[in-house]
Order: sequence, then C-alpha cells, then structure tokens
Amino acid sequence: MSSFDAVAVGRRVLTAESAALNQQAQDLDEAFVRAVDILFAAKGRIACTGIGKSGHVARKIAATFASTGSAAFFVHASEASHGDLGMIGQEDAILALSKSGEVRELSDILAYAKRFGIPLIALTAAPGSALGQAADVVLRLADAPEATAEVNAPTTSTTLQIALGDALAVALLERRGFTAKDFKTFHPGGKLGAMLRTVGDLMHGTAELPLVAHDTPMPEALLIMTEKRWGIVGVTDDQGRLAGAITDGDLRRHIDGLLSLSAGQVMTPGPKKIVPPAMMASEALALMSDPAPSVTVLFVVENERPVGILHVHDLLRAGVM
Repeated sequence: MSSFDAVAVGRRVLTAESAALNQQAQDLDEAFVRAVDILFAAKGRIACTGIGKSGHVARKIAATFASTGSAAFFVHASEASHGDLGMIGQEDAILALSKSGEVRELSDILAYAKRFGIPLIALTAAPGSALGQAADVVLRLADAPEATAEVNAPTTSTTLQIALGDALAVALLERRGFTAKDFKTFHPGGKLGAMLRTVGDLMHGTAELPLVAHDTPMPEALLIMTEKRWGIVGVTDDQGRLAGAITDGDLRRHIDGLLSLSAGQVMTPGPKKIVPPAMMASEALALMSDPAPSVTVLFVVENERPVGILHVHDLLRAGVM
C-alpha cells in the first residue's frame, strides 16, 4: 500500500499559500497606494501583461478589472513585439507581471512604456530586476517559497499575483464608488446576472395589477381578485395611492357579512411589504422571505402609486433563487 497522503499534501500547500497571503497583506505599503492612484488616474485602459503562468494571471486580472468598472485588457508579452504594442495608448497604464522580472519577452513593452511616458506598475518578487527598475511603482511579492519547493513550479507566487490583482481591483472599485447596479451592467447573464436584475425588470405591469377603489363593493372586489389570480387585491384611495390590500386572511376575518362591505372596510391598511421598481431582485427575494410575515406577492410602488406586481414565481423563473 502506498504511503502517499494526498490530504496531507493538499493541506501543506494550502497552509503554505495562506501564510504567504497573510505575509503579503502585512507587506502592503505606500507602493500599493501609488499603484491605485496611477490606475485611477489613467484616462485610457489598464493593459495587463505577462508571459507563461504570469500571463494567465494577467489575463484573469484584466477580466476582474473590466467586470468591476475599470476598463482593462490583456496583452500577450510575446505578441506585443509583433504588432500588439499598438493596442496600448499613451493614456493607458500598464500592469506587468513577472516573478523574476527578467523576462526577455517583456523588454519591448518596457521600452515602449518609457518611450511614450506610459505609467508602468510591476508586480514582481525582484524590485532590482529589469522590470522592477523600469517600473514607476513596484508591488513586491512576499518572500515566500513556492508550494512545490523541490520543483519550484509557480504556485504560491501566482496565488499572490492573483490576490494582489484582486486587491487592486477592489480598491479601484471602492474608490470609483462602483455599486451593485453598475456591476449588473457587466454581468447580465447567469445566476449573478439574475440576482442583479431589478424588480422593474421582472414585475408584471399595470395591465395585470389587481386593483380596486376603496369604495368598491366586495362582490366586485372578489371578481377582480379571482380574475387576476394573484391571491390578493390592492385597494387605492381617491388619489390612486395604494391604501391597503385584501388577502385570503382578510376575507376569512370578515366572513360574516363580507358581501355587504366595501373593499376599504375589509382591507389591511398600508401594506408594509411594497417595493420600488429600482430595487434589486435579490433584495425583493429577501423581503419576501422575511418571516414578519413571509409573502409570495409584492406590490411595486413608485411615487406612492402601484405600477406593477411581483410574484415569487417570477424570481424562480429568472433564476434569482
């Protein structure tokens, strides 16, 4: 039987990389502030570049920047020497990744940045390297061994690169005041896109609203309630504002003499669970789920007037749940 213990190896790797991340967090200094300042001030885009594993990480960082409101793109260090340097403009900023900082393929990008005065941020373990010396700001990787010490394959170092890229992206996101609504613009698809849709995107409009005036006789209100099939009817005042709602519970409470009453006499005044069209669908779901009390239908109200209705099934169909 083999003595190999996969779990022990996995734990050793994760522990080593976790320790390196903690060290990286402690090492952050004014260089990180300057890097954020440079990226924030760039009128163009952020060009992320690297080769090998660092290139893969640079591509991921560019995608993270782009999805969080900082225009960015990836430039392959080798392809840059064969025409792709033209992708980088003088109003851009460059984020170059290389653990050693002595990658021949980066030399043309370094020269290009110097020639046109393009700000260059280096993400490297070697500040004294060619990359480090050419950079305006150096974000130094923590002095930590790779998780594969004998082979020295990029493991811990690429984890640190990814984490620093995330730190830059989040710092820029917060400095720009980027919100969940902005985030929705860049994530229209999938589960995340569904969670970021608004109530207004999913609600049923005025044609499907179950509404009656407060002085409507209950026989008529019951017809509307049955016809619209929402299990609820909203009651409006003389100005068209939502004054209350009638549910099955209200019908049971007024069963004696129900048909002789008006909608205003039967309704529960001022529904607490109303939402604006601009509310995120995920927030509406949380409101529905709140046990005080939980509901399956929400009236959508704007300027005190009902403009739509939202059912929990609408959220299910959109993939919010």
